[in-house]
Amino acid sequence: MLQMLPSFCSCPCISLGRTKSYKPLQSYSSSSVSPSLVIDEVQTATSQRPPLVSPCPRRLILLRHAHSSYSSASLRDHDRPLSEAGEADAIKVSQKLHQLGWVPELILSSDAVRTRETLKCMQEKVKELSEAEVHFISSFYSIAAMDGQTAQHLQQAICKYARDETLTVMCMGHNRGWEEAASMLSGASIELKTCNAALLEASGNSWEEAFSLAGFGGWKLHYIVKPNSNVDNIGQLS
Repeated sequence: MLQMLPSFCSCPCISLGRTKSYKPLQSYSSSSVSPSLVIDEVQTATSQRPPLVSPCPRRLILLRHAHSSYSSASLRDHDRPLSEAGEADAIKVSQKLHQLGWVPELILSSDAVRTRETLKCMQEKVKELSEAEVHFISSFYSIAAMDGQTAQHLQQAICKYARDETLTVMCMGHNRGWEEAASMLSGASIELKTCNAALLEASGNSWEEAFSLAGFGGWKLHYIVKPNSNVDNIGQLS
């Protein structure tokens, strides 16, 4: 005589949340699919589930442009070039970022002349910076003058351009917005003089998730990179 299946079952089908109930074994005909085959099917489906992925670090560099020249009074503010000192500082900061291993795969920059020239100097010194994807965003110039709006604007731009596999992003712009954004994201009071960079980090499976989980005040401040500080002392945030 055929036996009955137990009244409850601990088979893997429960873990998949299937609602189908199995009838006693005697109700299956010889041409029906056996219960053991159904269980095998469920086990296969379970084994094909994608593994859980731990959130990975997302690194954000907020860099203020290098010192610009005021030698020509006829130029618009947007069109002012770098000074010689600014060019030298841009080179120094690019070297320090390279030494620290903070080389971005994606660079989002204001389209002002002084930010373009800051990036050009950096790329000429550090080859890896030339390999990054670059976008010049005109709104980065104007948003920096608007109180309390830069951090949100940067978040929107980063989430638009950064892919999930992009782990380090550099945003280049102006004060007071960049200083304000660095302070809002980290929860610390940050001063960014010309060609200073705040190095921030949060975790997430995407940039959207990183911003959502960290929120304002939840980004870890690793360093403030300055042109004239030694790499060994960069961690001193004073």
